[in-house]
Amino acid sequence: MNLEILIEPLQYSFMQRSLIVAIIVGIICAVIGSYLMVQRLALLGDAISHSVLPGLAIAFILGINIFIGAFIAGIISTILINLIRNRTTIKEDAAMGIVFSGFFALGITLITIIQKNNKIDLNHFLFGNILGVTSSDVRDTSIIAIIVLIVVVLLYKELLFYTFDKGGAQAVGLPVNLLDLSLMMLMGLTIVASLKTVGVVLVLSLLITPAATAYLLVNRLHQMMFLGVGFGVISSISGMYISYFYNLPSGPAIVLVASGLFILAFLFSPSHGLVTQRGVTTGEPSLLRELKILIGSILR
Repeated sequence: MNLEILIEPLQYSFMQRSLIVAIIVGIICAVIGSYLMVQRLALLGDAISHSVLPGLAIAFILGINIFIGAFIAGIISTILINLIRNRTTIKEDAAMGIVFSGFFALGITLITIIQKNNKIDLNHFLFGNILGVTSSDVRDTSIIAIIVLIVVVLLYKELLFYTFDKGGAQAVGLPVNLLDLSLMMLMGLTIVASLKTVGVVLVLSLLITPAATAYLLVNRLHQMMFLGVGFGVISSISGMYISYFYNLPSGPAIVLVASGLFILAFLFSPSHGLVTQRGVTTGEPSLLRELKILIGSILR
């Protein structure tokens, strides 16, 4: 009976395509998300994910591949963020907020105009439509994933050094600016590949949450990547099955599973868990110790 439940969705070609795309996206999001976690660049991922929206809309208007439009918009937004950060006294977080809000507003405006003039629904750009992926979408996503993974493998040592010691990498002669641009382009490609799965609104969660879950459990970057990939794939597959059997939107279902795994790690991680982490002197769980302190302060 259990085997029948697992096999049933695979009888449909749209579920087969959706699962393939979901697994691919779960893998590359965890790999690139690991770099974002270590470098504390989650906000940049959010900025780029929202900034691709006008590129999607313009590509739709011009009748070209939406992946191309989204990628170009993501690169332009990254360049603008760096220009504002480097040429003015405005800090990086403010520059990201300015660019991503402006691009997102432009994208919403363009989509509204397109829907008004063409009587079609483009909300799947915002929330994803993985059940509607075509064979060409599977092909495009696979190509993007292969490019991302090949670049990560080829530049792993350089990106590792750059990630943990940017000043040291520059001192030994590594092309830091080129590595920075390469990482931004890999992030842009990963976000573009994820759009069909979870859409612009939820893509950051899939990019960050599996990597963040692994971050709580292991200490080394390569371990974080492999464990994050496992969490990403489990989230993608489980979310798709939950979506199929309970008639729920696929993108949010995937993200909810990923969030549930993070909550478990947050509570029960051996070294960082809210429940399992023990005090240095008392040896009791930190949460229990803090509750005692809080209750004691109230009763005094």
